[in-house]
Formats: sequence, C-alpha cells, structure tokens
Amino acid sequence: MKKHVLSFSAFGALLALPMVTLAQFGEINDFLGDISSFINGTLIPLVFAVALLVFIYGMFKYFILGGGSEDSRKEGTQLMLYAIVGFVLMVSIFGIVNLLASGLGFSDDENIQNIPNVPTNNR
Repeated sequence: MKKHVLSFSAFGALLALPMVTLAQFGEINDFLGDISSFINGTLIPLVFAVALLVFIYGMFKYFILGGGSEDSRKEGTQLMLYAIVGFVLMVSIFGIVNLLASGLGFSDDENIQNIPNVPTNNR
C-alpha cells in the first residue's frame, strides 16, 4: 500500500512539473529564446575568449619558452591545436544553435533587416 501511494505521488509530481516550469518561466517560447540568447551572447564569446587565451599561451610557450626545449615546443603546439579545435567547435555550435532557433521560430527577425544586399538595376 505504501509503495503504491509513493508511486502515485511521484507520478502526480511528474504530471505537475510542466505547470510549475511554465509558471516559473512564463511562456516556453520566451524561455527557449532566453536560453538561445544566453548561449549566443554569453557562453560562446566566453569560450572564444578562453580559446584565444590558450592559443596565445601556446604561442608564447612555443616561441619564447620553448626556444631550446623540444618538450616545451611540443606542449605549445598541443595547446595551439586544442585552441583551434575549440574555435571550430564553437563556430559549429554557434551555427547549430542559430539554425535551430531560426528553424523553430525562436530567433529575432529584426537583425535580418540590417544585412547588406546587392543593389539591382531595375530599368
């Protein structure tokens, strides 16, 4: 009996979870838009900055600290390679997030109006 009450209460809590979530975040569209803007506006630039610092440190280690040491040059090469892989991954994630956000209708269309275009000569 006790086991059934516990399972029914857990099932009821799972059923009430979407209502609690929507009450907390308002519209789900706003919530997903906020997540998308957080990823694009904060997370990706932060990871770009860290990757740039790792790349610069790898260059420093390769050229300045590793002038005579082959091990230090190898470490610098590895750091620069990891930073480049981080750059590629962040550009890919940035593109995927923007593709999903625009495909599902969560992106702002106001930014699209500022894209330059090729002038046409209509005569």
